[in-house]
Amino acid sequence: MSNESLRDNYRSFKQMVNIFYNEEINGIGEEEENVLKNKGTIRIEPKILYDKFSGDMKVEFKIGTNKMYKIKDLSEFYTRMIEREFYKYGEKLQFIHTPEVFQTESIPLLEFILKYAEVIKYANSNSNSNYRYYGKALSDTSIILGNTGVDDLFNVLKGQKVLFQKDYNTEEIELTEEQPKIEFKLRKIGDEKYSITPNIEIFNVTIIKGKKYKYVLDDKKMYRVTKEFEKSNLRLLELFRQNYMTEVLLGKEELTQLFSIVVPKVKGAIKIENIPEEEIKNYRPQELQVKVYLDFNESDYLIAEVKFKYGKNEFNPLNEKIKIDFPRNIIQETKALNVFRKTGFMFDSQNLRFILPNNDKIYEFLSEEINFYMQKFEIMVTDKFKTKQIIQPKIGGIGVKVENDLLSIDLKNININAKELKDIMEKYELKKKYYRLKDGSFITLEDNKQIDFLNKLVTGMNIDYKELEEGELKLPVNRSLYLNTLLKEIKGSEIAKNSEYREIINKLDKDQLEEELKVPENLETVLRYYQKIGFKWLKTLDNYKFGGILADDMGLRKNNSNVIYYCGLCGKQQPR
Repeated sequence: MSNESLRDNYRSFKQMVNIFYNEEINGIGEEEENVLKNKGTIRIEPKILYDKFSGDMKVEFKIGTNKMYKIKDLSEFYTRMIEREFYKYGEKLQFIHTPEVFQTESIPLLEFILKYAEVIKYANSNSNSNYRYYGKALSDTSIILGNTGVDDLFNVLKGQKVLFQKDYNTEEIELTEEQPKIEFKLRKIGDEKYSITPNIEIFNVTIIKGKKYKYVLDDKKMYRVTKEFEKSNLRLLELFRQNYMTEVLLGKEELTQLFSIVVPKVKGAIKIENIPEEEIKNYRPQELQVKVYLDFNESDYLIAEVKFKYGKNEFNPLNEKIKIDFPRNIIQETKALNVFRKTGFMFDSQNLRFILPNNDKIYEFLSEEINFYMQKFEIMVTDKFKTKQIIQPKIGGIGVKVENDLLSIDLKNININAKELKDIMEKYELKKKYYRLKDGSFITLEDNKQIDFLNKLVTGMNIDYKELEEGELKLPVNRSLYLNTLLKEIKGSEIAKNSEYREIINKLDKDQLEEELKVPENLETVLRYYQKIGFKWLKTLDNYKFGGILADDMGLRKNNSNVIYYCGLCGKQQPR
C-alpha cells in the first residue's frame, strides 16, 4: 500500500483527535466557571395539586433565582442532572445541572424529584410496551403521589409553607406534625338525654392517606397525625362522616356503655361539658384490677382462676349468670381475657376457670410468660404450684477414688430422681427443651453442663442406668483418663478426688513422663523423639494396667518387606 493510501486511511483518525482536542481546549474552565457562578443560587418551588373528587394528589415544580421557570419535562430534567448538561430555560436562567448550583434548602427536594423522575423516565421510555401506570403513561409535568409518595414529600417539606391548589383555589399551607384540633363534646340536652357533637364541620376537612401515616388538611395546614390520634379522634370523625351524622343522641341508660366501651377506646377525644361529675360518676367505671390464682389440678394441668375487681366489687368474669349493677371497663376486660387465650389457656366451663393442659405451653408459661403476667396482673399461687416449678438439674458434688484396682465414682448428690435418668437422657438426645418429672415439675435440658456430663458418662463408658440408681459406679481404672476429661468440662459442682486417682492423672502428664521414665539404652539411639514418647506412653499404661496400642504407621523402622519390631516394655528386638 502506498504512502498516500496510508495517509487517506489515517485522515479519519486525525479528524477524531482534532475534534476532541479542540473541544477540550475551548471548554477549559467554562464548566467550572459556570458552576461557580451559579453555586447555591437556584431554588426549587413545589406546588401541590389535589383533586377532592378522585382523591388524587400530584406535585409540580418551578426552579429559578428571582424569576421562576416551570419544569415542563421531569424526564429531561433527570437526564440533564445525570449528564451534568448545560441548559437554558430563559434569559435569566441557564446553568450546568449539578447539585452544587442549588440552594442547600432545596437539596432534599431535588433528591425527591430525581427519585421519582427516574421512574417517570423509565415508564415513559417503555410506553409502547406493557409498562403502564393506571393504564396510561406517566405525566412528565408532575409527580403523581401515591401513598408512599405522600409520606416522602411530607418528610421533605415538613415545617415549610407550600403552594397548594384545591378546588381551583391556590393558597399557602404549612406542613406540620402538630395535631389538628378535632374534638367531640358530650352535652346534656334534657333530663335523661345527651348528645355527642364534633367541634368542626365534619366535611370541611380532608383526610389524605399515606403508607405509614394519615394526614388532615384543614385551616391552611396539612397535619400528620399520630397513630394514637388516628385511632381515637380521627376514627370517631370518620364514623360521623361515613354515616353523614353531625350529632349522636343517647339516653341515660347508654352512658354506661359510652364510658365502658367508647371512651376508653377513643381516650381523650370526647370532652364533657355542662355535666357535673357527681352525675356521671355512677356511669364511669373505676380502674380495673385483675387477680389470677394459679394452681395445678390432679392431672398436673395448670389452672388459672380469674377475678375482676372494681373498688370493693369483685366477680368471676367467666360466670355469665352473675348480675352486675355497676359500670365496667369492657375494653380492658376483653384485653385481659385475651391474654389468657393467646397463652393457650382453654375455658373450663364446668369450673368457670382457665386450664392449660399442654406440657409445652405449661413449660413456656413457667419459663417466660409468667413474668409478663406478674407485670400485668396480681398473681397468687398455691403451695402445690410452688412445688411444680422449673428445676435446673445439678450435681451437687462428685467423689472419685481408686481402690482395689477399680475406679469408684460417687454420684449420690444429684437433685433429680436417678430412676428417671434414662427417660431424661432420651429427651436430651432428642434435643428437647425440657423433661417433666413424675412429680409434675420440669427440668431444663438446654445448655446444661451437668446433664451433658451424665450423658457422656453413660454413653462413653457403656453404663447401665440401673447402676446410676444406686448412686455409685464401679469401673475399670483404665477409664480414669476419659473421666478426667469429662470432669474438666463440668462447672458448678464440687469434685473430690482421692490421692490414688490424682497420682494416676499426674503420672500421665507429658512432663512427668519425660522426667520419670527412661528409654532402654539399646533404643536410645534408634528411636526418634516421637517414638520415645510412644514408648513412655505404653510403659505408663502398663504400670497402671491400662491397655494401649501403638499403630504400625507411627514410624516403626522398616527394611523393604522386613519390619523390625521392638517390645514396647523391655525394648528388645522381636521377630516378625
